[in-house]
Amino acid sequence: MNRFELPRNNGQAVVRYLDGDFQIIANGTHVVCAVTGRTIPIDELKYWSVERQEAYVDAQASLDRHLQVTGQG
Repeated sequence: MNRFELPRNNGQAVVRYLDGDFQIIANGTHVVCAVTGRTIPIDELKYWSVERQEAYVDAQASLDRHLQVTGQG
């Protein structure tokens, strides 16, 4: 397939976060970090929570959310 076969949504993707992987439900170029609000390009997405179905820009943001949710931060 080439880039002309499917229309590309340049907005936020809808993603289902799985253990060790994720599934794109609706095409888009990025997701938004649940902690910082920063844009994360889909091809750079590395951190997320399956339980909370949230994406994080980096490991620190993931830790910050964990501490927030568990009341430790």
